Amino acid sequence: MADPFRRFRLARKVSESACITSFHLVPEDGGPLWDMRPGQYLTLRIPAPSGPVLRTYSLSALPEGRDHHRISVKREPQGLGSRWLHDQLAEGEVIEIAPPRGGFVLDEASTRPVLLLAGGVGLTPLLAMLHRLATGARRAFFVQAAENGEVHALRDEVAALAAGSGGRIIARTVYRAPTEADRAARRFDAEGVVDRTLLQSLLPLDDYEVYLCGPTPFMVAMWKLLTGLGIAPARIAYEFFGKGGSLAALAAGPGPASAPVHGNRIPARAPKSLAKLEFLTDPDALGLPDALPGTVAEAAAKQAEPTESGAEVVFARSGLTLPWNGASRTILELAEAAGLEPEFSCREGICNTCRCAIREGAVEYVTDPLDPPGPGQALICCSRPAGRVVLDL
Repeated sequence: MADPFRRFRLARKVSESACITSFHLVPEDGGPLWDMRPGQYLTLRIPAPSGPVLRTYSLSALPEGRDHHRISVKREPQGLGSRWLHDQLAEGEVIEIAPPRGGFVLDEASTRPVLLLAGGVGLTPLLAMLHRLATGARRAFFVQAAENGEVHALRDEVAALAAGSGGRIIARTVYRAPTEADRAARRFDAEGVVDRTLLQSLLPLDDYEVYLCGPTPFMVAMWKLLTGLGIAPARIAYEFFGKGGSLAALAAGPGPASAPVHGNRIPARAPKSLAKLEFLTDPDALGLPDALPGTVAEAAAKQAEPTESGAEVVFARSGLTLPWNGASRTILELAEAAGLEPEFSCREGICNTCRCAIREGAVEYVTDPLDPPGPGQALICCSRPAGRVVLDL
């Protein structure tokens, strides 16, 4: 399996706010930039004391008309990758990067109007979408929530895209705690939080497609707000947990819909699968609910009949054998459908959290892993059985 990583030189390092910096990355080999879909991310190989680690960061601009890829990264105090990028990677130095990935992308075949809802640094994939929308004919509304002007990144870029659209793109900013300087400069449009009144005053009645990205509490609050306004869940795409799944389950959990949510922590009652995604910046991950009700045996009995290929997965430590029937895309999904709870994080073959030993047989990959496991091991988040396979799970 060929190494997908290429070497890129950091051409420019641009401070966008008190905590967000953009990194302009140029191919060292002089080759072309990668094609990308608005909303996708790059995977960077970050040096660490115990060996390289992989971290993902959204592309905040399109490659068209540029000689570089751009990511815009918030410095997290406990973030190994973001601290290294902000504090150690200098202009002129080289880093290894894998091609764009991710399914949180703008539906460019649609003609529906678009609502982009960003919380904090969640603006990065949505800004790439806004760049693409600026070249088309669709109406778009870009709403960003930020603490104040000191941490609000790329404000002028968003404003320029809106100003050049002939009124087709409307941008609004909501500051939770504006400073006196923000007030004097009129840097924001509303104070507090994005609420029903703001959206109803901004959006004409229509069938919108919504793209949502930000901290977990922000996304939960926005999901409740949007669905309360009658927007169908199928029209709401969001980064970090994929479509539907855990965000809908979390929003439907205990507590009044109007209760305020603060901070950037995963709520205590979140499904385990949701909490496991916390360390990645922008994984294209499907947040799934916890194990289905009932016992493992009951869940396994509900599996469809095996296909003619005779492929099956034996989970040796769990004492469970399941036919491979095409209802699941990966072995991880098959295990979850049967009520098992294997460890995972990225679900894209990036982090190796789901790695396990193969006792017998082999697997094949539906998505090539960026960091392939060693002989006799498999990443179950992106593989399926090649015949009968026995796993140490």
